[in-house]
Amino acid sequence: MRTDSAVQRFGGPALFVLLWSTGFVGAKYGLPYAEPFTFLGARLVVAAALLGVLALATRSAAPSSPTQYGRAAVVGLLLHAGYLGGVFYAISLGVPAGVSAVIVSLQPVLTAVLAARVLGERPSARQWLGLALGVAGVVLVVGPGIVTAAPGESLSAAGLVACVVALASGTLGTVYQKRHGDDIPLIWGTAVQYVAAAAVLLAIAVATEDMTIHWTGEFVLAFVWLVLVLSIGAVLLLLLLLRRGTAAGVSSLYYLVPPAVAVEAYLLFGERVSGLSLIGIGVTALGVALVVTRRR
Repeated sequence: MRTDSAVQRFGGPALFVLLWSTGFVGAKYGLPYAEPFTFLGARLVVAAALLGVLALATRSAAPSSPTQYGRAAVVGLLLHAGYLGGVFYAISLGVPAGVSAVIVSLQPVLTAVLAARVLGERPSARQWLGLALGVAGVVLVVGPGIVTAAPGESLSAAGLVACVVALASGTLGTVYQKRHGDDIPLIWGTAVQYVAAAAVLLAIAVATEDMTIHWTGEFVLAFVWLVLVLSIGAVLLLLLLLRRGTAAGVSSLYYLVPPAVAVEAYLLFGERVSGLSLIGIGVTALGVALVVTRRR
């Protein structure tokens, strides 16, 4: 039991951060070949179908009432249509991943504030310090890249608004899932989330995009990775973590995503990681540790 507990406390969060961080790499590979809402809508349709097959094969329970279906749909609209849609749209408009990471990294702080009011979760002074260190660490990680960006890389106002929409949607979705999602069957509930989000995203795509997809090798690789690793692996793991931990504690894991992306960009694309960024990675890790580990 002690080993299982250790895996749940440390193995699950570490795996989530690793998987979630690869979403930025997948978006970088795939978005040149498909428009954002078309790309994301198609991804969620395929993921929903695969989860449906998995649920039937494992004879998983389905939501037991219209209320559970409705709550799963709300989570899908917030966490997938709002959060992922906002991030994908911002990246498609040329907003650097670092800028979007800084904006979205405010989510743990907003989640802690909202969870205190809605869920009765009261972060300690130690945890508030950790949340503040997390923001500072993310700024140190991505700040050098933003400051040294090419002069022609001006930020899109619409892209920045999309980041704010993603931030608000992710925060609300996390708190709503923590409050209403624990009793919803995991696999079928996630499939319902994806169906609801895909319907909205594809409706937006029909209205604003030509829905053309160039099925290159890079796009297929990115698409398969994002469906299997992100939409199925990472999201199911996120929902499990929310069932076992506080909304603020799980949300603080997002602080570790920008440092992980910086390391992956260095390994995959040769992007330089500055000394200041390395310090930021350490500060971020310390901040998350203060939030998620219990005082003895």
